[in-house]
Order: sequence, then structure tokens, then C-alpha cells
Amino acid sequence: MNPLLQKLHPYPFERWRELTKDIVPNPALKPISLGIGEPRHATPKLIEDALMQALPALSSYPATIGDPALRQAFCGWVQRRYGATLDAQTQVLPVNGSREALFALAQTVIDPTRAGATVVCPNPFYQIYEGAALLAGAQTVYVPSDPARNFAADWSAVDAATWARTQLLYVCSPGNPTGAVMPLAEWQTLFELSDRHGFVIASDECYSEIYFRDAPPLGSLEAARRLGRGDFRRLIALTSLSKRSNVPGLRSGFVAGDADVIRAFLLYRTYHGGAMGGMVQRASLAAWNDEAHVVANREQYRAKFAQVMPLLEPVLDVALPDASFYLWAGVPGGDEIAWSRGLLAQYNVAVLPGSLLARAVPGHQPPNPGSGRIRMALVAPLAECIEAARRIVTYQESRQP
Repeated sequence: MNPLLQKLHPYPFERWRELTKDIVPNPALKPISLGIGEPRHATPKLIEDALMQALPALSSYPATIGDPALRQAFCGWVQRRYGATLDAQTQVLPVNGSREALFALAQTVIDPTRAGATVVCPNPFYQIYEGAALLAGAQTVYVPSDPARNFAADWSAVDAATWARTQLLYVCSPGNPTGAVMPLAEWQTLFELSDRHGFVIASDECYSEIYFRDAPPLGSLEAARRLGRGDFRRLIALTSLSKRSNVPGLRSGFVAGDADVIRAFLLYRTYHGGAMGGMVQRASLAAWNDEAHVVANREQYRAKFAQVMPLLEPVLDVALPDASFYLWAGVPGGDEIAWSRGLLAQYNVAVLPGSLLARAVPGHQPPNPGSGRIRMALVAPLAECIEAARRIVTYQESRQP
């Protein structure tokens, strides 16, 4: 077996199941899960209709590069959303969800024969970044986060020698689990580091369409355009329909950016078997060409945050995120695992302890930046989110001395 598999850490949800296997949740209360970031709003009918109408596509092998109309739809959406111009033939590629692409991109970019091959990622982080690095034969460097800046990554903490070894940098904006959005100045810093050291930036932007303020979050392609980097050199943006369009089971997204990286990625995917099925391509085309359902989806999340935040703010250290559907909350007492176990046992509400979404790094304070915090995904229906918040309030009040 591949010995690199032994380096993989258990997935956060597997670790949480192990930590709660002895718990029998309160049977008098209906279970409510805020633990997994799986969209639960209804799939738009226009996507369902397009999928069903594309049944004849089952009889043909799809091209890995994707249908020209779909690639044009990617470019059209990027132009409308970010004001950035892309070449549909050379700078975009369909992928089977951003998770699959985040993993596969590392296998394309990393040269494990170079001494000290390194991948840099934020901490806390989405665990695919780490697994992709390990299975590509690279080491992972975890960037400490700054609680004073909504747990934004402190890139200045990475020394020049580490940047010199870095081949790939993962960033996530809006962030998981914090919901923080990177400003233009931060992008400029990363682009300058990429120019100096030659690493590729993979920008995970799957939460970009769920936001709570009038201005949509800045994306990497928009940042590059505004900074005069219209060739998007060494930059790949990754996005998905799962959160934007409520189709997590469709497994559909796209990557966009540097034509040289896209060319290599297409070669890798051709051999890896990463082509998107024809039915999924037709449904994706319908989704990317429509914004009405995205606006309606965003309003549902805004309504949930508007009603849940006033309930939770008096009892938890919590603030409205820049974007995404997560709340990254501090719990009284600092022991997020014990707090979360108690909530599940007594009130049948599942959340995810923040320490499971991060790595402890010696010398950093705190060593694990998720310590004392929980992640709540407001993906359940509005009534369930409100009920979960009320149970959390009751639970926390019962813990007061």
C-alpha cells in the first residue's frame, strides 16, 4: 500500500463520532445538526429540469475539457461577478466539485523530487488541503491565525526559507470555519510572495455567494485584475455550485486562472478520469447562467443569521461573519469538546469542536487555534436553527454557577 496513506489524519467528523460514541442524546428532543456544512435548501427547479432533459447525454463519453458552452458560462459568470476576462479555451476547466479539484491540483503542481517540497495553508483549515499535500509527497506548514482579525492567517509568521521551499499555497476566502474575507492588501502580499518564490496559489472560494453585506466578497481573480495581473499568473481560483445553488450532490464546479497551470491540470485530469458527466454539465450550465435562485438562497441565510445572532450573542463569543454559513463561536470555559459533548447529550444539538478543524503547532499561542471555539453551520431550516439557538442558550444558562 502507498505508505503516504499512513500520514493522513482522521477526518474531523470521524474524530467527533469517536469522541461521542458513548453519548445517548436526549430522546425527548428532536435532533438538530449544525455540525456538517451541507446545504439543505431546496434544489432550484431549473437545475432539476435541465438535469432530466439531459438524459440522452448518458450515451456519450464526456470530454475532460468540458462543453464549449459550459466553459463560456464560467467565463460569463466570472466577468459579471468579478469583472475579470478569461479565455474559455485555456483558462477554465470543469471539475467534480471544489473538494475533488483542491486535492487533484496538488497532485499536478507538487514536485516531490525537490528537497523540502512544502505546501502552506491557514490554520484552522479545510482538511483536504493537508491530505492533498501529504499524498503529493509534500510537507505542510500551518500558518498561525490572528484572533484579533477574525482568525485571519498571519502570513508574516512564515519565514523566507519556508516560502522558498513552498510550491503551493492554499487560501480560503470566505474562510472555513471563520467566514473571514481577505482584503486587497492581503492579496497583494500573497501575489508578491508568489512572484518572489514561484509557488502556485490555490484560492478556495466555494462560499463566495453567501454574504450579509451589500458588497459581495472580493475574489482572487478580481484582486488580480485590480492589481494589474490580468494573466492570473500562478493563480487558480476554485469554486462550486454546492453552496451557491444548493446542489451538493451534483458535484460540480470549475477552476480558473493561469493558462499554464490549467493546461497541466487538464493533462492530469485526462489520465485521472476527472471528466464531468454530460448531464451534470447541462445542469451546471443552467445554474451558472441564472442568478435569481442565488439571490433567493442568500436571503434565506440572511434571515437565519438575523434571528439566530441576537439569541446567541449574550451567551457565546460570536460575531456575524463576513460571509459563508458558519458561526465560529467561543464557548465559556474554553473546553470546546466537553461543551459540545454536553450540548449533544442534554439538548440533542450537534456542533463541531473547533480544535478538530485545526492542528496544534508548538510555539504558537494557543497551540491549537480552534481551542475554546465551535463551528456551527446554519444549514438547517430557519425554524430548526432558531430552535437550536434557543437550546444552546438554555444549555449555557444551566452551566452558569
